[in-house]
Amino acid sequence: MTNQILKDFLTPQLAELKEKGLYNVINTIDGPNGPKVKIDGKMLINLSSNNYLGFSNDPRLKEKANEATELYGVGAGAVRTINGTMTIHDQLEKRIAEFKHTEAAIAFQSGFNCNMGAIPAVMTKKDAIISDELNHASIIDGCRLSGAKVLRAKHQDMDDLRRVAKEATESGLYEKIMYITDGVFSMDGDVANLPEIVEIAEEFGLITYVDDAHGSGVMGEGAGTVHHFGLSDKIDFQMGTLSKAIGVVGGYVAGTQQLIDWLKVRARPFLFSTSLTPGASAACIEALDIMTNSTENVDKLWENGDYLKEGLKQLGFNIGHSETPITPCILGEEKLAQQFSKRLMEEGVYAKSITFPTVPKGTGRVRNMPTAAHTKETLDEVLVVYEKVGKELEII
Repeated sequence: MTNQILKDFLTPQLAELKEKGLYNVINTIDGPNGPKVKIDGKMLINLSSNNYLGFSNDPRLKEKANEATELYGVGAGAVRTINGTMTIHDQLEKRIAEFKHTEAAIAFQSGFNCNMGAIPAVMTKKDAIISDELNHASIIDGCRLSGAKVLRAKHQDMDDLRRVAKEATESGLYEKIMYITDGVFSMDGDVANLPEIVEIAEEFGLITYVDDAHGSGVMGEGAGTVHHFGLSDKIDFQMGTLSKAIGVVGGYVAGTQQLIDWLKVRARPFLFSTSLTPGASAACIEALDIMTNSTENVDKLWENGDYLKEGLKQLGFNIGHSETPITPCILGEEKLAQQFSKRLMEEGVYAKSITFPTVPKGTGRVRNMPTAAHTKETLDEVLVVYEKVGKELEII
């Protein structure tokens, strides 16, 4: 029987979320997460995936995952620091470091775990962290866990970053100061101004941390936002995920050998969670090898992203200031965003509404993510549906 106190708490809270259009209904996909997905028996064009390069169902990755599973087993059997480190994990970390142009790398079980582990491993209550106000939730939680003083900087505002850095430095209150930012912001698709960020960091002695979960495999011919700007030797922490463009699961931090040595003895999710599965590790290596040997998937992703963006813009949708294939249609009111998403789904396009707390209140949107696996013909179908629903709801 449900505890009455818990029930009294949950019932009005859930009702309020639904009333305000903030309750997210989770849809179950029957089959692989590809350019089209099957939900409730209906095939839909999929524009909600982070499977940027189409790798999650790539036969080459599946083959490597199956081979590694046969060789090593379905699980690692222990945490990395006891006896859960297998040859395949060492190979993965070496391959990530090569891919990110750093001395070393550490693999975690998820991108979220990276930020929950790496930030508190280095920053303490004696320190300060300057954080872009639109940083990902995992960054926010990692900063809170560290106990450091969190100083918010206005989004992509370099003058404000310089002001906050100057005040924090001159205050003399902190032993270390870190600046942390997404490389690519996942809901707006804009790219961090890393060249100017590095200038400010060098001026004030800031530790630099770039969460490139949505930039790795997308920017810099796949190598990421830091590499795109030629700053691999200037950024202290390069964090990324293995579950988006790489198409599998997991996360990593790349940097100096000394930094990685420290994280392997101090990052708590690494220390207290069982390792990545051997199959996942092998599939990640294959994805990195494919990207290194050819830019075909990355090029196709950008081609499709540019095509969809231009089409939506011509129809009159507000796509914000995206500089990447991530294409938001910003609608504003949360209920409208949910209504729009529902109508798209009824017309055969799966594009989820994104509302608070994922984005600020009043900026409800539908986030569109064309991938390398989409065809132009499929995207043309999408644009026809967007025009129909947009006119019906008087959005365009």
